[in-house]
Amino acid sequence: MEFELWYLIVVPVLFVAGWWFRGLDQRQREQEQRPGTYYKGINLLLNDQPDKAIDAFIEVVKLDPETIELHHALGNLFSRRGEFDRAVRIHNHLLNREDLPTHERSLALFELGNDYLKAGIYDRAENSFQRLLKEPEYRLDAMRALLKIYCTEKEWEKAIDIANTLEKQAGENHQMEMGHFHCELAVQAIRGKQFDKAKEQLQKALEVDRKSVRALIMLGDLAMLAEDPKTALEHWSQVEKVSAEHLTLVMAQMAKAYEMIGQHEQAMNLIHRALDDHSGVETLSIALDLIAKSEGEQAAQKFLKEELIRRPTLWTYEKLAQLRLKANPEDTELQLLVTLLKPYVSRPGRYRCAHCGFVAKGFQWLCPGCSSWGSYSPKREEEV
Repeated sequence: MEFELWYLIVVPVLFVAGWWFRGLDQRQREQEQRPGTYYKGINLLLNDQPDKAIDAFIEVVKLDPETIELHHALGNLFSRRGEFDRAVRIHNHLLNREDLPTHERSLALFELGNDYLKAGIYDRAENSFQRLLKEPEYRLDAMRALLKIYCTEKEWEKAIDIANTLEKQAGENHQMEMGHFHCELAVQAIRGKQFDKAKEQLQKALEVDRKSVRALIMLGDLAMLAEDPKTALEHWSQVEKVSAEHLTLVMAQMAKAYEMIGQHEQAMNLIHRALDDHSGVETLSIALDLIAKSEGEQAAQKFLKEELIRRPTLWTYEKLAQLRLKANPEDTELQLLVTLLKPYVSRPGRYRCAHCGFVAKGFQWLCPGCSSWGSYSPKREEEV
């Protein structure tokens, strides 16, 4: 009886001891295996083999789930490769750890917000960055990210608030951007036929950015909608003082406004001044249309001849040939000349972003490529 009792006590003890030594042996093997796998991952990265490196790092994380640095490294690798679902899972795993230090938790939350932002999941990205506004180390970066989100989502009032805060707390200058934000609010108001509200927003745009060409142009447009060409001309005349190169954007409207109030000579003075200072296809085209309508095609031909002598271009020569062909439709040589010239001048120049080089058919205030404000020159690419 005593032997059986001893047997019943020793067997469980031996079982527990065996289990413990087996786990110890396994942990020792894992500890020995972990550095080799880690260095293997680094070597694969250095040899520009990110796919195999990620597999190696995942194995290390399995061997040692406490490796915070590897979690961050894996998350960044997944994000760079565009595998945002995996990056989100990695960073969420870190955030769910109760033992994570405050600094590491904030970093994981910041990276998670960037994952969502790159993936285009703006509501979750906004939530992540909003939570970081209380963290001094990441507060400013979180606000910059929120500013990008609000611009993308066209939440202009929130964008204005964030830009104001960044100016006060980070000493950054966002006057130009805030001017555009108010202009965007004005655009929304005009679409809703709230013209007084639109005018109020444009005045605010000029308050934060006195050199807001866009606000001046839009104020002139509003005046023309109200059939007030004199007020429109007052606003548009300021454009030339603020940024003379942007005059081409309003020259046609200004010429029309001058004609409406019976000041043809002022319209022609404007055209000739623009030709002297900022000659180009846009200016020549407006001038040609104005002269042809007000003074006739003979005067337009004379104008083109003079311009051809001053600044010979294929565009001017082709327009002159077209006018002559219109007056002499049976002239086969002119027909052939116009046919030969047309392929070289039929395609208008493009506008190019000065920051990223994104090319657009029409003038843009906001670059679709890099989201920069005011980075497009009002001159087409071929004229710069």
